[in-house]
Amino acid sequence: MKRIVLFNIILLLPVLILGQTETYTIEKTKFSSKNYNEYSPSFYNDGLVFSTNKQKGIFSYSSPESGGLYNIYKADTVGNIGRHKAKLFSKEITTRMNDGPVSFNAGRDTIYFTRNRLVDGKINELSSPWNKLGIFSASLVNGKWTNIKEFRYNNEWYNISTPCLSPDGKRLFFASDMPNGFGGSDLYYSLWKNGYWDEPVNMGPVINSEKNEAYPFINPAGEFFFSSDRPGGLGGKDIYYSRFENGSWKNPVALNPPINSEFEDFGFISDTLMNSGYFSSNRDKSIDIYHFFTEYPQLFYVNYQREPNYCYIFKEPGIIEVDTIGLEFNWNFGDGKIASGGKVSHCFPGPGEYGTELNVVERVTGRVFFRVFDYQLKITEPVQAYITSPDLVIKDKEIEFSAVKSNLPGYTIEQYTWNFDDGTHAHGETQNHKFAEEGDYNVSLFLNIRSDSTGKASKTSISKKIRVVNNLLEKEYFLADADRQNIQYTNVEDSEETEITEQYSAPKKLTQDAVFCLELISSKVQLNSNSSVFRKLPDKYLVKEWYNEQDDIYSYTIEQQLKLMSLYPAFRELRNLDFKSVEAKVFVLTDPEEKELFNLLRTYDTSTDNYFDLYDRLSTNAYIMLDQIVKFYNKYPTAKLEVGYHTDNMGYASRNLSLSQKRAKILADYLINRGIESHRVSYRGYGETKPIAPNTYELDRKQNRRVEFIIVK
Repeated sequence: MKRIVLFNIILLLPVLILGQTETYTIEKTKFSSKNYNEYSPSFYNDGLVFSTNKQKGIFSYSSPESGGLYNIYKADTVGNIGRHKAKLFSKEITTRMNDGPVSFNAGRDTIYFTRNRLVDGKINELSSPWNKLGIFSASLVNGKWTNIKEFRYNNEWYNISTPCLSPDGKRLFFASDMPNGFGGSDLYYSLWKNGYWDEPVNMGPVINSEKNEAYPFINPAGEFFFSSDRPGGLGGKDIYYSRFENGSWKNPVALNPPINSEFEDFGFISDTLMNSGYFSSNRDKSIDIYHFFTEYPQLFYVNYQREPNYCYIFKEPGIIEVDTIGLEFNWNFGDGKIASGGKVSHCFPGPGEYGTELNVVERVTGRVFFRVFDYQLKITEPVQAYITSPDLVIKDKEIEFSAVKSNLPGYTIEQYTWNFDDGTHAHGETQNHKFAEEGDYNVSLFLNIRSDSTGKASKTSISKKIRVVNNLLEKEYFLADADRQNIQYTNVEDSEETEITEQYSAPKKLTQDAVFCLELISSKVQLNSNSSVFRKLPDKYLVKEWYNEQDDIYSYTIEQQLKLMSLYPAFRELRNLDFKSVEAKVFVLTDPEEKELFNLLRTYDTSTDNYFDLYDRLSTNAYIMLDQIVKFYNKYPTAKLEVGYHTDNMGYASRNLSLSQKRAKILADYLINRGIESHRVSYRGYGETKPIAPNTYELDRKQNRRVEFIIVK
């Protein structure tokens, strides 16, 4: 039957030779011929599957100019295989119309291929402009391709062609001239969802242009290649590279000559590491398939080397009020260095683990009053390929470039390749090199690596700027200029090379129901009230026992305050009494009674200025607070409270003590008169003996004039 000629499936798209480089070498495949066209190869077992306009029988000759219709052929590429070995791929999917290009799944048992939507019928129907190209699939069953299915988005209004299935089989890339694109032909993809291909998605204006894009290919490393006749290429269609990174496609980069040329270059495929592969080109009068080999890797995107930076900014959390007249924040970095201040900068000597602490200490004595936090800071080298070399060198002087400090945990480096940006390349972990001309160079290091866990091969690269100067005097000038630059500091929590493991954090505890207490001692064994630890403790202080079940430790504390600085007067007193281990700490309340009582103290005013008038009569504010305490008693029928009354140090100490005792009794009597059992109410007047502020200014003295309600257990 005579075949019907429609049109050449190849989208001929427009290029100036900039000169070949050493990046790639190419050779025409042995099965290519000037008598017909071969294009768009796809890997299949031990060979390639491609499209060709080679005809069978009497019509076996077709010139490149006439184009003709295309079939799907296969050629072995192992051994010395001549072009006569290329043969029809499958009779089952061969039609009278255009067939190919193709793409296979990883198991090589499913094929996606381009062909005309109508392949049988009358000539006028087959040759109609409505007989568009579409994508079809087939399955390999018992050695035959069967179960041919049409891509659900094929239609008579526009072409869908050049399929490429992602290595994981979850995404199908293709080209289409459907409306509302960015150019004549755009690249799209569909996702495999719930057993079918989802709505096509345009790959966007970074990949697509106002011109034509087609022939997508993505390798197992996620590197995306396609062809385009966009401006800026060498001519005709060029092959471009991109990759999806941080949620978007990177700007496409054209492959170096001799892969790209002034002719039509398209239909690119490669192995995972892009060591070798194939592409199509019409550079030799007919369209042929070329085999390429990568001599030296092409740098598609410049990732400049991050120099190890062990200098950080440390900041106190800003949620703890500290009187900075007598106290200061003190940092201990775990490397023998300390610093003072709420915000400090520090440079560590190198990678390692450092126990870092922040304490509030007395300025004069250096005694630790409060531990804010401590954590283990683990500093590592940046995870990257790494070039060790001088940044500034003299022309014609040989210097060493080393990749020894490359830090790629979990990977084994299999090959090192250098590009010195002066037209020379080299292999090996270490290389000596000299530059013949002054100027700035981007020296690049390429590494072929393999995962220790999966065995999967991949690659990475890094670049470093090298300045080449004429003589030693010029070098010394640039070095002096560099020395004048400031050290760059990074917030410690923002550094990619730091891992923070918290040992203790007071600010985190304060986000819960927490209070500040003075810890006298912590012990692995439980202590009783007769312990020698408490013998020097003034009887005005009530000792409370806390048990940390997680650490199996008992803590013994005095005072419970809502503000850290309220503990400082008691801290100074106990340190003068030789309580050397006393320290302010945060304790989280777990007892429902304690939590509710301290919430009352947070909410209601406890200043005695608002509790009594000059005749020792209770005020309205006092009644409001005391009535809340009555409700508390009624809610917790076993609770026992001490009512404490405190004064400032104005006047005689004896008078202050007497006044506090009198008024504490008035408060207690009110509670008893409201029905609270007397054995559940105790009271004590402390006078001026337990200040929580310095008594220097009236504002501080007002803090000392207060009422306290303490649960007695």
